[in-house]
Amino acid sequence: MRKRQVVVRREEPPRSSINSSMKITSVRYGECQKNHAASVGGYAVDGCREFMASGEEGTAAALTCAACGCYRNFHRREVET
Repeated sequence: MRKRQVVVRREEPPRSSINSSMKITSVRYGECQKNHAASVGGYAVDGCREFMASGEEGTAAALTCAACGCYRNFHRREVET
């Protein structure tokens, strides 16, 4: 007997029906969380305390940190609502 895999998809409500009282006012990227020693089985971060964009907003360089050179997603995201 073969097993069957069933995929259930949940449809998200339209954006207009989401509670509009919760709005993101600003997003800030804090300290770097990138583990530079992961390839050797250790844990070491570089000590970068805040994301600083390397280029102008809207360019590919805006997603790279000028201080540590890593991608913006490695930095802790802090959202103020």
